[in-house]
Amino acid sequence: MDIDNILAFIAVTTLLVISPGPNGLLITKTVPILGRKAGFANIAGFVAAFYIHGTLSIFGISLLLIQSAQAFFIFKLVGAAYLILVGVKTLINNFKSEPVNQPSVVHDRKKTVSFYGSFIEGFLTNVLNPKVSMFYLAAFPQFISVDQSPVSAYLLVASHALVNVVWFSLMIVMLSKVKSISNTARFKKWLNSVTGVVFIGFGAKLALLKNN
Repeated sequence: MDIDNILAFIAVTTLLVISPGPNGLLITKTVPILGRKAGFANIAGFVAAFYIHGTLSIFGISLLLIQSAQAFFIFKLVGAAYLILVGVKTLINNFKSEPVNQPSVVHDRKKTVSFYGSFIEGFLTNVLNPKVSMFYLAAFPQFISVDQSPVSAYLLVASHALVNVVWFSLMIVMLSKVKSISNTARFKKWLNSVTGVVFIGFGAKLALLKNN
């Protein structure tokens, strides 16, 4: 694969990554509430899911899933249900009050749990999204030929992952800069309310996605 194809793929991917979607919303929800490290855990989850989707696409499993109307329907509903569940959970947690004082041990444990929880959230948000598989299945034939090795396809996955890491890392830094604003209880409640509703909206939109 030549550098021109990789640069063209990065250009297309960048436009997709910076457009509003569940990943950006998840980062926006995570950083003000759980902190910068949890945000990077989200990104790590994104990347892990990309490599799974990429591998499935390389070996044709995703193609079989997309071609099977019943399998696609089930996969789509699972992904939609997860996004809606995240939205509902966020709204429910918005009405729960946090204790004012907690022992440091409990606080450290909570930070560890939030780190792994954020990774899982980032991972599931993408691995259960059939749009990612559809993107790879549509992109691979455009940028690599059938006679090229799977390594070429993994270069595209790596490029996609890199664009995500750069873009969402910048978002995390930006959100960290306004920490004084985002730490207020009023802002957190507003953010959770908006996040919950929008996640439910993304889930509903995914549920209505057609297998073209």
